[in-house]
Amino acid sequence: MAVIELGEYGADFTADPYPYYDKLRTQGPVHEVVGTGGERFWLVVGHAEARAALTDPRLSKSAARGGFEMLDEQVIGPHLLAVDPPDHTRLRSLVAREFTARRVEALRPRVQAITDGLLDAVVPAGRADLVDALAFPLPITVICELLGVPAADRDAFRAWSNEIVAPTAANAEGEAVYALGAYLTELIEDKRRAGPADDLLSALLRTRAEDGDRLSAPELRALAYLLLIAGHETTVNLIANGVRALLTHPDQLTLLQSDLDGLLDGAVEEMLRYDGPVETGTFRFATEPVAYGDTVVPAGAAVLVGLAAGSRDPARFADPDRFDIRREPRGHLGFGHGIHFCLGAPLARLEAKVALRSLLTRCPGLALDAEPGELEWLPGLLIRGTRTLPVRW
Repeated sequence: MAVIELGEYGADFTADPYPYYDKLRTQGPVHEVVGTGGERFWLVVGHAEARAALTDPRLSKSAARGGFEMLDEQVIGPHLLAVDPPDHTRLRSLVAREFTARRVEALRPRVQAITDGLLDAVVPAGRADLVDALAFPLPITVICELLGVPAADRDAFRAWSNEIVAPTAANAEGEAVYALGAYLTELIEDKRRAGPADDLLSALLRTRAEDGDRLSAPELRALAYLLLIAGHETTVNLIANGVRALLTHPDQLTLLQSDLDGLLDGAVEEMLRYDGPVETGTFRFATEPVAYGDTVVPAGAAVLVGLAAGSRDPARFADPDRFDIRREPRGHLGFGHGIHFCLGAPLARLEAKVALRSLLTRCPGLALDAEPGELEWLPGLLIRGTRTLPVRW
């Protein structure tokens, strides 16, 4: 099977990768590809194969086991997306208690208050960039308040986060990783010196498992890094992508507005399936040869699981390119699958539902304020979304 050069697909692939994924899927569920940066890896595009890969212990999350070095692990520390059991089991167990459904639901009044304040500021204007006005500031405010990041530091954090997930220059990602690592080290030390406080970082400093285990300083820094990046970037684009899907499918927008109580939960799940915020998982590394049908991924190879591609597989979802908020989207891969399923999924769902309900209630005439083809898409295969989303009402 020929090696696929993703760079040859051009800007069309970034704006709408789904026809390309569909074409690849007709040729097989797994392909060896060369990314736009020259990196070589295997891309999984089938739904069944993606679910299998996401739970396959032969595909390690540890770059070291694959003979690779990842900058964030070197600078920040071993985070949940870069370790395997038993280390992953231990780290997740120490933080999972902070993201139970009960604890997340307790955040609803604050999420609603933040949303109301953001909309109060922009609704009178009649138009806005939805990313800047709502989709970004809501989740960044929530996660920073949750972790105890000072409000004055959030603009700097936004700049670092943007460069890490969608760098604008060759060295921008590395500079942002180093800057964020130094910032988190200082923030954690400040909290350690200050003593008990009512925020998640302070709670994690005190957290101990039943056997007395606790997070080391590098582990705590790495966890804070992951929660800050993943805890808002995914939600930014869940909200923005979801609104964009509604505005480019006016029949579905009208349907949702007619029955927010009955349809909102399903609409958010369909948004996650149809055009979710995470295009691929982070790298996995084959510790031995792994077969998918007649295709064998060799030992030592890097693997990306196509979450967006799998969620549009016609073998799993009928008419997968149709956006249908009444669909039964169970089995979508918007938040991954298996032990690395997104820890913050309940919080992301809560924020998206509050944001969408409030926006559609207060701005019933919501419409795009730009042609879809004019939107600037985020580069790379990790986060799917646009830098801006101009809207009017």
